[in-house]
Amino acid sequence: MTMSGDGPAGASQVALVTGGYDHTIKLWQAHSGVCLRTMQHPDSQVNDLEINPSGQMVAACGYQHIRMYDLASANPDPIINFDGVTKNVSRVGFQENGQWMYTGGEDCTARIWDLRAGRQFQCQRIFQVPAPVNAVVLHPDQSQIMVGGQSGIIHIWDLKTDHNEQLIPEAEASIQDIAIDPEGKLMACVNNKGNCYIWSLGGSPPRPVPKKHIQAHSKYALRCNFSLDSTMLVTTSGDCSAKVWNTKDWTLKRELRHDTQRWVWDAAFTIDSRYLFTGSSDSYARLWDLEKGTLEREYCGHQKPITALAFRDQAV
Repeated sequence: MTMSGDGPAGASQVALVTGGYDHTIKLWQAHSGVCLRTMQHPDSQVNDLEINPSGQMVAACGYQHIRMYDLASANPDPIINFDGVTKNVSRVGFQENGQWMYTGGEDCTARIWDLRAGRQFQCQRIFQVPAPVNAVVLHPDQSQIMVGGQSGIIHIWDLKTDHNEQLIPEAEASIQDIAIDPEGKLMACVNNKGNCYIWSLGGSPPRPVPKKHIQAHSKYALRCNFSLDSTMLVTTSGDCSAKVWNTKDWTLKRELRHDTQRWVWDAAFTIDSRYLFTGSSDSYARLWDLEKGTLEREYCGHQKPITALAFRDQAV
């Protein structure tokens, strides 16, 4: 983990951003645990955070809105507001060149937003599904968006043809999150029963083939995420733990717990895959050394649960 260039001027290179129920978003100096800046996110909790490909801005989504904040300036307020969405927006992400953004939410849609038209961003495409959306992820080849939600269905939305296929890993279990590894060869999802399902992705367009089912957690799973080198998958849960799995044989590498941490809402690997950030209901973000299994650092400043975090290290 390269932690150089962490001052305010270097925030675009190395950024740890957290958000939660206290209506604030915090930018941290990752190597020291110092909070560089607090941004205001009024009216709502933060459901998800994503740093854009240039590293200059972070998108935050919450109840009936999406907002964009400038990480490179001292402005505590959002510089862009995306209006016209209803209910909770649960996920946000970016196309690899930052030309468009995608979101999903409780209005039973996934949406694509064109980011090239100045600051009057328009919703360009809408994909309707029969139930509230909890998870949206873009395949690394930029051709498909996976949409999962409370119905237990994963919809594979082909962006070129607009066709979609459906995948049902477990009947009557709400899909809480979906992840695709950076190589585009593995897909994982977690559900509200604590189960994790893994598929291999092959062909063009990629097709999922069932690979593994892990009973990852004893209760509600919340997030899943692959490491940048594709060797690990993290799952987080309401059982107060984050678990790191080896993708080679799907054995448990680490179970990360802390006395106070309660629900673990989100997690992100560092670029070298040696460390993991977690955010939890006790209002702390934490940095874990995955080789040693030790807690390296705590990020203290939020007043309520941390429900979303994002990390980007472009200095490597």
